[in-house]
Amino acid sequence: MIYWIVLIVDITLLFTAFLVNKNNAKYLLAGYNTMPEEERKKFDLENFLIFWKKFFVGLTFVSTLIFLISYVIFSEKTAVFIWTGSLIIPWPLFLYKANKDFKIDKSRESKK
Repeated sequence: MIYWIVLIVDITLLFTAFLVNKNNAKYLLAGYNTMPEEERKKFDLENFLIFWKKFFVGLTFVSTLIFLISYVIFSEKTAVFIWTGSLIIPWPLFLYKANKDFKIDKSRESKK
């Protein structure tokens, strides 16, 4: 039963990785969809989407690998807890890196 849940989560993560693109980002990407048009033009959307895809694909494969290894070593219940942690723990890193590397520096823009 748990394999179906892991498979559904994997499909959802992969779908999310490839769903958002340049054409629909202004509708689907939180934060980007509320930016004024002039800020959107300054935002490095192309590289952000590369980062986005790498993160979600990486999260899918690493969390599944962690689940499979922990399922073999531990009980099913423990494997689920470890797998859940492997899905949650990377998010602060994603947010930190996204804000650090793709934030529009308004103070630098106002000095120009």
